[in-house]
Amino acid sequence: MYKVDGKRVVVTGAGSGLGRALALALASRGCRIGVADINEETARETLEMVRQKGGDGEAYRLDVSRPQEVEAMAEHFFRSWGGVDVLVNNAGVVSVGFVGDIPLEDWEWVFGVNFWGMLYGCHYFVPRMKAQGGGYVVNVASAAGLLTLLEMAPYNATKAAVIALSETLRSELAPSKIGVTVVCPMFFNTNLLQDMRYTDEFEREFSQTTFQYARMTADQVAAAVVKAVEKRRLYVVPQFSGKLFWSLKRMRPGMYHGTLAFFNHGDIGHRILLWMARRGLIQ
Repeated sequence: MYKVDGKRVVVTGAGSGLGRALALALASRGCRIGVADINEETARETLEMVRQKGGDGEAYRLDVSRPQEVEAMAEHFFRSWGGVDVLVNNAGVVSVGFVGDIPLEDWEWVFGVNFWGMLYGCHYFVPRMKAQGGGYVVNVASAAGLLTLLEMAPYNATKAAVIALSETLRSELAPSKIGVTVVCPMFFNTNLLQDMRYTDEFEREFSQTTFQYARMTADQVAAAVVKAVEKRRLYVVPQFSGKLFWSLKRMRPGMYHGTLAFFNHGDIGHRILLWMARRGLIQ
C-alpha cells in the first residue's frame, strides 16, 4: 500500500481536464499540489480550486517539451518544498489523420509533449526521488497506446512509448522504493479536443461525438488513478471497453486488426463507428 494523504505532488497539464481532476482528487486528501501548466491563468484557477478542496500548493508555468524548463521546475520544488513525493506526468496533445497526411511538424509537436515531456519529467525527478529515499511516478498514457486506434498514429506511438517507459521504470525503480503507475483510459470528457489537430472532417466529427457521449468523467478517472496508486498497481485501464478491446487484441490479434481495417473502409465503416460512439460502446 502507498498512502497518498498529505503528500507533496507535482502535476503537469494541471490547468484543465484530467490534470485538474487529479490535482483536486489529491487535494481532497490533504496533498500539497504543484499545479504545472503551459497556461499560467488556468493553473492559477486550478490552484484556487485545490485550496477550496482543503489542499494547498503553488501554480507553476511550464512547457514540458522544453527540458531546461522541466529541470528548473524539479529543482524549484525539491528545493523549496524539501522534496516531492509524487510526480504526475499528465500533459498531452493529439493530432489525428493518416500517416502521410499528418504534417511532420504535428508529429514533432505530439512527440515533444507526449513522449519527451514525460521522459524529461522522469529524467529530472527520478534521481532526486532516489536521493530522498523514495517516491512515486504516475505517467498518463492512453488506451490508444495499447490499442493503436484508427488515424491516431502520432498519439498511438507516443502513448505506446510511455507505456513501455513506465513498464521499464517499474522494474528499475522498485529497489529504490519508487512506485510507478501508467494510466490508459479510453475516451472520456476532457479538454483534449481544445488543441486537437485534424486533417479531415470525419475525424473532427468522430472525436467530438466520442467526447460528447462519454460515460466516464475526468473525476471518475482521477479517482481510479488515486486508488491504483494506493494499491501500487502498474496499469490503470478504467473503462470496461478498454479492458475488453485490450484482451481481444492480445487473444485474437488478426481479428482485432481486421476489424479496424473494416472500419477504415469509407462511409459504411465511418457510420458504424459514429453509431457505436453515440451509444458509448467505445468509451
